[in-house]
Amino acid sequence: MKIKIDKFVLFIIGIILLAYFFPQWGSEESDIPIDTISAIGISLIFFFYGLKLNPTQLKAGLKNWKLHLLVQGATFLMFPLLVLLFRPWIQNEGQETIWLAFFFLAALPSTVSSSVVMVSMAKGNIPAAIFNASISGIIGIAITPLWMGLFINDTQTDFDFTDIYIKLIVQIILPVILGLLLQRFLDEFARKHSRKLTIFDKSIILLIIYKSFAESFNNEIFSSVSLLDLLAIFVGVIVLFVIAFSLTGFISRKLKLNKEDQITAQFCGTKKSLVHGTVFSKILFGNMAIIGVILLPLMLFHAIQILIISIVASRLSKRPASNL
Repeated sequence: MKIKIDKFVLFIIGIILLAYFFPQWGSEESDIPIDTISAIGISLIFFFYGLKLNPTQLKAGLKNWKLHLLVQGATFLMFPLLVLLFRPWIQNEGQETIWLAFFFLAALPSTVSSSVVMVSMAKGNIPAAIFNASISGIIGIAITPLWMGLFINDTQTDFDFTDIYIKLIVQIILPVILGLLLQRFLDEFARKHSRKLTIFDKSIILLIIYKSFAESFNNEIFSSVSLLDLLAIFVGVIVLFVIAFSLTGFISRKLKLNKEDQITAQFCGTKKSLVHGTVFSKILFGNMAIIGVILLPLMLFHAIQILIISIVASRLSKRPASNL
C-alpha cells in the first residue's frame, strides 16, 4: 500500500526547520517585516473571501445558535473543566505553577485570524467562524479574569484592549465588507483564480507558522524549565488539544451539525489566542517571576494547534465543496 504524503505537511515541516535554524528572521529586530506581510496577507484573504461570499450564507451562519453555543462553550467551559480535573494531583509548588499555566491557557479566548483562515482552507462555515472567533475575544475580556480570579489575587487591570479590536476590524471585518461591496465587479476574477488564491492562503499560513515557532526558538522557551518538566508540558499540551478537538467533534456530531459546521466548531472551539494570552498575562501576573513558565504552555499550544489544524485543514480542503 502506497502512503501519499501531503505536500503541505512537508512544507510545514520545512518551515519549522527554517524557524529553528534561522529564528532571527522572525524576531522583533529583524529587517524582514513578517508581521506586516502577514497582516496584509490576512486582509487580502478576507477581501477575496468577501468577493465570493453569498449574503444568504452569511445570514444563515449568524443564526446558527447551536454552533455558536458549542464554540463558546468549548472555549470557556470545556477547556477549563478539563484542566480542573488534574488539580487534585498537584503535590508541590512547582506542579502548582505548571498547573496554573495550563489553566491560564484553558481560560483564554480563541484566536481570530488564524481560526478563520483555517476554516476557509478546510471549506467550513466561514461566516460562523468570523462571528465566533470575533466574539470570543470580547467574551474573554470578562470570562478569563473571572476564571483566573479563582486561583490568583487580582492585580492591575488598566490595560487598553483597543489595539486588539482595531486589528480585528482592519484585518478581517473591513476587508470582508469591501469584498462584498466590490463583488459585482470582481466576483468572476476571484472564482477564475480560485486555485491561485488557495496557494496564497497556504503561503500566509506557512508564514504564521514560521513566526510562531521562530518566536518560541528566539525566546528559548525550551530551556526555561527542566527537560522532564518540558516533556510533561509538551505531552500535556498535545493531550489537552487532542481531547478538546475530539470532544468538540463528538458533540457537534451529536448535535447533528453539517460537515461545514463541524469543521468550524472544532477549529474555532479548540484554538487559544497568543495575543490575548500575552495581554492577560501582563494584567494578571504583572512582573512576577513565574511569567515565563505561565506563558510556556500557551506558546507551545499556539504552535502545535496551528501545526495540527493546518494538516487537518489541508486534508479537508481536498473534499468537494458543499452546495450550502
